[in-house]
Amino acid sequence: MLLSQREKRPLTLILLLVLFAPAMLFAQEQTQQPAVSDSLLQEATLERIVQYALDHQPSVKQAEADQEIVEATIDGKLADWFPQINFVYNYQHNVDLPVNVIGGNEIRLGVDNTSSLQLQATQTIFNRDVLLAARTANKVRIQAEQQLSSTRIDVVVNVSKAFYDVLATTQQIKIGQEDIIRLERSLKDANAQYTAGVVDKTDFKRAQIQLTNGKATLKANQEALKYKLDYLRALMGYPPNGTLNIRYDTLQMEGEIAMDTVQALSYNQHIDYKLLYTQRELQKANLKYAWWAFLPTLNAFGAYIANYQNNELSELYGQRFPNSYFGATLTLPIFQGGKRTARIREQRWTLQKLDWSMVNLQNNLTTEYSRAMATYKSSLSTYLALKENVVLAEEVYNVVQLQYRSGIRPYLDVTIAETDLRTVRINYFNALYQVLAAKIDVQRALGQINY
Repeated sequence: MLLSQREKRPLTLILLLVLFAPAMLFAQEQTQQPAVSDSLLQEATLERIVQYALDHQPSVKQAEADQEIVEATIDGKLADWFPQINFVYNYQHNVDLPVNVIGGNEIRLGVDNTSSLQLQATQTIFNRDVLLAARTANKVRIQAEQQLSSTRIDVVVNVSKAFYDVLATTQQIKIGQEDIIRLERSLKDANAQYTAGVVDKTDFKRAQIQLTNGKATLKANQEALKYKLDYLRALMGYPPNGTLNIRYDTLQMEGEIAMDTVQALSYNQHIDYKLLYTQRELQKANLKYAWWAFLPTLNAFGAYIANYQNNELSELYGQRFPNSYFGATLTLPIFQGGKRTARIREQRWTLQKLDWSMVNLQNNLTTEYSRAMATYKSSLSTYLALKENVVLAEEVYNVVQLQYRSGIRPYLDVTIAETDLRTVRINYFNALYQVLAAKIDVQRALGQINY
């Protein structure tokens, strides 16, 4: 059958489309690069630091990428339900034609040039792979969302604790700076008392020792603060050399300390329990999949093939020899050598293992909640006691200092009062931030931190 020029044009367009379609698709594909933001926080409050971490922390970005990967994987699995259509182009030049001997005569069969255009289609009607993908798609999506939420929760908890740790060290530095001012004043007073002959040089030396120790402690805290700020930046995904101006309101933090200590623990609110429960549901689907091994597989297929043959390459597409067919394939498993039974047994034991994992997780969550609540109550009690002691220590120090200047008290009493005041103030701020950190642990154990 000869083709006119008008009939050849569609075939030429089809050939060009097949040859250049992959390149066109590749050119349209956009590779998403991780967004790198150089924005810095003007005021680094806890809320802004947490939000910055959720927007920039690499582990969160990786979890978001994992979620997108899962979604693409689901789409790829579900695509097997749709018809699969392929176009195949083939060209073959026969250098030596095959020879058959017929009646004692050597006869060469075929032509020098052959080509074919094939349009093939397959349709999955039923198999257990696509059935499993369809039934578990939503659960897999839920699992990806829960894994992202778990990562975000961990980031929030770790960033918040690191923030409180920075504040505790910052307060120690402030207290140390104030102590040095007082110690320098005490050293000046002790020197004046010694010069006037009121006391011996022991008081002056004690004051000098205290001042030296205070400066050493201040320097140690300043160096520790550098590391803790770097650690906080790393947890946030913040630029390593970026300025982080910490802002906080102590009164507001004190107002956020209180929480309900009689709340009941609900396992299904905890993200770890949700993740394990979803994993168990997916394992139940795997068990069903193992049972479905006896089910048949049914596929439909069809193809249209345009064959071209000619000894002259220039005339190859001048005549078409069409061929087409359609049909169906049914595959029914009859004997698998006990493979299905072994697979079912394997999946059943895996499911039972997850059941025990849930029991173990419940025990661990109960212990975690009990520990977090005990730590919170203990820290709260310490905080309340130290809050009163700060006021008393300041009063004692002021009175002893005045009495020393009046010559009533020895300098040793001033030293003791100064040490008590510094210790109580440091412990007070440490207790404040420990209470807030313990509260976060309680909220996480209760499943109240959700992102």
